[in-house]
Amino acid sequence: MNLVRALCCSLGVSLATPLFAGAALAQTDATTGSAVANPGETSSIDMSAIDSVDECMVALICIDRYLWSLYARTPKTDTIKVPEQIKAAVKRRGKTRTVTRTITKLVDEDFTWKDPKAAARFGMSPADYVIGGMDQSFRITLYHALRALDEAGFMPGITSAFRDDYRQAIAAGQKAQTDRSYHGGSFRGGYGHGLAADIVSVKGETRAERWASSEQLWKWIDTHEKELGIGRPYRDRDAPHVAPLDGKEYAAHRVEPNTQHAELKAKTRQRVALRSDHGLLKHVRAARPSRAQSRLQTRST
Repeated sequence: MNLVRALCCSLGVSLATPLFAGAALAQTDATTGSAVANPGETSSIDMSAIDSVDECMVALICIDRYLWSLYARTPKTDTIKVPEQIKAAVKRRGKTRTVTRTITKLVDEDFTWKDPKAAARFGMSPADYVIGGMDQSFRITLYHALRALDEAGFMPGITSAFRDDYRQAIAAGQKAQTDRSYHGGSFRGGYGHGLAADIVSVKGETRAERWASSEQLWKWIDTHEKELGIGRPYRDRDAPHVAPLDGKEYAAHRVEPNTQHAELKAKTRQRVALRSDHGLLKHVRAARPSRAQSRLQTRST
């Protein structure tokens, strides 16, 4: 209880929110079947039940508001590869010809518009879409991890959280299949089941400074992932991407490969041993005399 109160106070939210208190009161009345004739009489109401419901609901609101504040303060910029065709003059066998070549350019992209557009397709606010689309338990884990990063001085920010199939389809760079993203693809359960977020550091005046701060933040996550409850499944291949340690994505890319490697080694050893045994058996059979030779030897003696 005290932790929840401290959390809400730190975010400027009062526990005496009439809306949730009224909702809790109504829920208590519906559960107990009691009718309150005089608002001043509370002997028939379980006040502890009201407090627990009220504080729980407000705590979740506080968590969502904190996550949204980190998302809102983070620049949504990225460097993407854009193919571009250019014409160039080349000499072949003494003749000059014009050919078309494709080169790749690195271009800065502002993707601030993508989440609001995806939210509009859902008919909801960007905050409800981006934060509300994540799994509730993951939001709580992510909240504690980001608070720890904030207290450590890394100034964390969120560039991406929940993504539906449409939002994943318009994402650029390294990404999963449209419906299989752990950010919230339909194959993974869709809205309310997002189990991934992209986090960076907003510390620094320039983009280069923020990138350097982000690299320090990611290394700190790698070192303290067990305490934080989140980790980076892809490390440098998709550096900002984090997921819960007990989730399938982390297990598939950070746990299972090691297990599979060990199993592969064991199977290889087993095959080598079987081949050795098979070769030894052949050698023994070749050294043994046949039945006919044994009979002949017996008769000759």
